[in-house]
Amino acid sequence: MVGEFERNKDTVQELTESAATHIGNIATIITGAIRDIARETGDWLTDFIEMREASRRAQADEENSAAEPVTGESLRPDTEPEPFPRDRTSEPPPRVVDPDPTE
Repeated sequence: MVGEFERNKDTVQELTESAATHIGNIATIITGAIRDIARETGDWLTDFIEMREASRRAQADEENSAAEPVTGESLRPDTEPEPFPRDRTSEPPPRVVDPDPTE
């Protein structure tokens, strides 16, 4: 038979282990939340910085284009010319399939 002292010791031990486990789980949740908040805040600030830089580049382009005459080449300097459409006369006509061949 287990004495009262040992029974109380076991109860305190179980409560302590349970509390440590739950506190550890809570700390893990909080740590993950802080990490996620830091990541989202960093991504948000990166977006803000990129938008600000794009705005500055657009403003500089606008100021530069106001001083330059507009030509066809200056409108789209970073794009390749579009290719000519394919010649479809060399392709055979599409095959028509009769849905009811008995008629």
